Amino acid sequence: MKHDSLFQSFTLPASGIQLKNRVVMAPMTNSASHENGDVSDDELAYYRERSGGVGAVITAVANVTEDGIGFDGEVGVYDDRHIEGLTRLADTIHAEGAKAILQVFHAGRLAPLHLLKGGSPISASAIAHTDMEGKDLPVPREMTTEDIQRVIQAFGEATRRAIKAGFDGIEIHGANRYLIQQFFSPYTNRREDQWGGSLEKRIAFPLAVVAEVKRAVKEHAQRPFIIGYRISPEEHYEPGITIEDSLYLVDRIADESIDYIHLSTMNFFEGSIRDQNDTRLPTVRVHEKVGDRVAVIGVGSIHTPEEAARALDTGVPLIALGRQLLVEPHWVEKVQGGREGEIRQAISRQAGRETLVMPAPLWNMVTNAPGWVPVED
Repeated sequence: MKHDSLFQSFTLPASGIQLKNRVVMAPMTNSASHENGDVSDDELAYYRERSGGVGAVITAVANVTEDGIGFDGEVGVYDDRHIEGLTRLADTIHAEGAKAILQVFHAGRLAPLHLLKGGSPISASAIAHTDMEGKDLPVPREMTTEDIQRVIQAFGEATRRAIKAGFDGIEIHGANRYLIQQFFSPYTNRREDQWGGSLEKRIAFPLAVVAEVKRAVKEHAQRPFIIGYRISPEEHYEPGITIEDSLYLVDRIADESIDYIHLSTMNFFEGSIRDQNDTRLPTVRVHEKVGDRVAVIGVGSIHTPEEAARALDTGVPLIALGRQLLVEPHWVEKVQGGREGEIRQAISRQAGRETLVMPAPLWNMVTNAPGWVPVED
């Protein structure tokens, strides 16, 4: 089979769960859940359309507390009432043959005020975020020790709910500038207590979340359960996260016997975003550091089967497709079936969102964000 490396099965090291191939669906915001955080029918249809070929689906992020919400239309996992809808979501993914992994997070200082119902965003320190237009968002409230313990426990409760809903695993979202990364980053964590300061103290919160998730799995799971962790390997900020910081973090996380580390990068094949002279691939560097203990998932600007195979040729065992599965939900099936010529290369406005089984909020996002995905009239 052409590109047969993509279709070899893979056994995750900690849980022993086997994925049918090396391709997973990357977590992507779809803004399709109901206002109360419940899963919608549009959301189920979107995942049903994209779950047939991949080995696993990592869902859009779910907030573990009400004050951790990051987007309109975000699925919730902060209350037991969400379990019914989450069960429907897990069942939908399973029915198409993929493993179902729920990504969980807290937005921290990036929680929008209009979703906080009169509350204020919280973070490791009272450092405001500056958006892409150069505008400062509201200054978050520095979390108290009680806040920190509450949120850590919420990750455990979210894991319990994911288990009860029938998911195969969860992915701890420690990337993309959200709360866990806010504790890890020297830019957003200016604390002088046990939760901040030195690198060792800045990883205390991420490691505490991992420990709490593992505790919940041990207590509630009756069968093997996947634990993954997502990181952004570097930050543009100064001071910001360096690749050396991240290598230290993943080394410690790998010692916790989880299944995988998932890097969040815009382009798998590009080097450091902090040092243009450093052309070493961050994902490969992480794999070289911890790949003997945990699986590594690479992502970013992988569009063609050739690019996917090239990424696996680096030794990284798993790759995630995001934007490509928006454009072509059946990318994996078409590659595996030798029908590469049928793969869509762009989203067609004329064909409409129904053709791609895409919720209206997501359709509006992708068709109005120049350069995110190819769009043609």
